Amino acid sequence: LNSENPDSDNIPRLRFPEFKGKWEKKKLGEVVKINQGLQIDISERFTEKVEGSFFYITNQFLKANSEKTYFIKNPPNSVLCTKEDILMTRTGNTGMVVTNVEGAFHNNFFKVAYPDYINKNFLYNFLKLENTQNQILRMAGTSTIPDLNHSDFYRIFLPFPTLTEQTKIAEFFTAIDAKIQALKKKKSLLENYKKGIMQKLFSQELRFKDENGQEFAEWEEMRLEEVCKIAKSGGTPTSTNKNYYNGDIPFLSISDITAQGKYLTHTSNHISKLGLENSSSWIVPENSLIYSMYASVGFVAINKIPIATSQAVLNLILKDEFDLEFMYYTLVDFQKNIAQFITTGTQGNLNAQSVKNFELKIPSLSEQIKISNFLSNIDEKINHTKMQIQQTEMWKKGLLQKMFV
Repeated sequence: LNSENPDSDNIPRLRFPEFKGKWEKKKLGEVVKINQGLQIDISERFTEKVEGSFFYITNQFLKANSEKTYFIKNPPNSVLCTKEDILMTRTGNTGMVVTNVEGAFHNNFFKVAYPDYINKNFLYNFLKLENTQNQILRMAGTSTIPDLNHSDFYRIFLPFPTLTEQTKIAEFFTAIDAKIQALKKKKSLLENYKKGIMQKLFSQELRFKDENGQEFAEWEEMRLEEVCKIAKSGGTPTSTNKNYYNGDIPFLSISDITAQGKYLTHTSNHISKLGLENSSSWIVPENSLIYSMYASVGFVAINKIPIATSQAVLNLILKDEFDLEFMYYTLVDFQKNIAQFITTGTQGNLNAQSVKNFELKIPSLSEQIKISNFLSNIDEKINHTKMQIQQTEMWKKGLLQKMFV
């Protein structure tokens, strides 16, 4: 790839060396043709494929890990698409682009038909460019349900080079996408492996041996409260005085827990000493367990900074004979049991005393450490793969900005 100093808007900043000259620039309305899909009532949809039915592509299809699929019969040809077609959401989550799918598409989608002088994957990547997406969202409006109409979409300018250069660019980004998908698959496999191995470890189907190759002692049943020096919930300042919230004491809310995963390293809010003194909260030392009792019920983390917490959080400071990482994994594993402890109401909550009374099976400290080291090693691999995904996606984003006009 060569860097260029473009003398106009129609030359990319980064380019394969064999290509020269300006790109052509036309409105999408001069190049592509779009048509909307078809709204089919839920009562007329099938949840399994039946004879003569077509896969029904809805917004549900775009949701990660969605298990809902629909099929419909007798759709008109105008709403059928193949893997060579490009679909884009026109309303709701406007601007999402999808290809390599076949079936009948919902009214929330446009099908973007392109001529033979435009490479599909070149156009696909153009539609996903940050600049293009910003234009689409701006045109769709800021109402409760943004909606992009045909004429606005057609007004977007598409800069494009020769088909040969388009193809070279498209193949380059297809290779990057393949790398990203391979990394995502690796991450998923590691996560599934961890889930399976945790089930075997905590059911004791799988046991480690001690340094002499002998069996460890039997696990002991204990209440969570028994493994803690302190098990205490926090509190939230009740005053609306802004001085409560502009201090330097990190203050934890539920959203901070769920956003960061295993280790809690920062908070989005801070309170003053005044705020702390006027609540039932207290400073929780680092390397304690943070356990969510409201909203994201049962979510657990290890805090790596001294913090104050809301009353939605139970703070657990362990006794010395218990391994912090092992107890973290124990409570993660225990999430499968917490439904029986959740109180009914507007939203399911946990009672602090019921959490303290959780009955857990605990091995010797030596076996705790072996288990936590093993699982932490898997977590490190998962996090490393996650970082690779993020870095590759950022690299791709930077290249897209430079290789497209």
